[in-house]
Amino acid sequence: MLKKELQLAVEKGEMLPLMEEFYTIQGEGFHTGTAAYFVRVGGCDVGCHWCDVKESWNADLHPPTSVESIVANAAANAKTIVVTGGEPLTWNMDPLTYALKAAGLKVHIETSGAYPLSGQWDWICLSPKKTKLPTDTVYDNAHELKVIIHNRHDFIFAEEQALKVNENAILFLQPEWSKRDEMTPLIVDYVMNNPKWRVSLQTHKYLNIP
Repeated sequence: MLKKELQLAVEKGEMLPLMEEFYTIQGEGFHTGTAAYFVRVGGCDVGCHWCDVKESWNADLHPPTSVESIVANAAANAKTIVVTGGEPLTWNMDPLTYALKAAGLKVHIETSGAYPLSGQWDWICLSPKKTKLPTDTVYDNAHELKVIIHNRHDFIFAEEQALKVNENAILFLQPEWSKRDEMTPLIVDYVMNNPKWRVSLQTHKYLNIP
């Protein structure tokens, strides 16, 4: 395929810059402990300084891969697919999610919400970042709000985000991994005093799995 044709296919969402795909246990948020096939798409300009997959930021480093190939691999491994990044909403998610749904799969996304919502999702995990706030389309449709707590001010940010998300979204506070020893006790106290929130942990890191 010629370079121009490749670029057009990526713009349409028919091909995506695929960084990695793997079958594992969901480590965070509402579906913690459940098996899922992760599809990590390259490309992100949100720029979180504590991001643990910075190698995903540059989409040019990851080969454009056809939706058909991604779906075939996913369907062979699991019934629940988690699309993550990078920032997957950088790209048009309609072709991928429609194909995954047509294959009878449940489709989840983990997103900062920085771009308008595209795709058809069974579960939307919104993890907003201060550097580029979510769009209304994601606030309005999120099933789960997961705020990363890196410092005390992040509790204020979390409450601001809780006011913007739809009323049905389940609220989680999760310690940033490098600050987990410092922040986890604060989160526990906060949730006990503000029980609309739940605690989320990166259990996959404690279990030493991807």
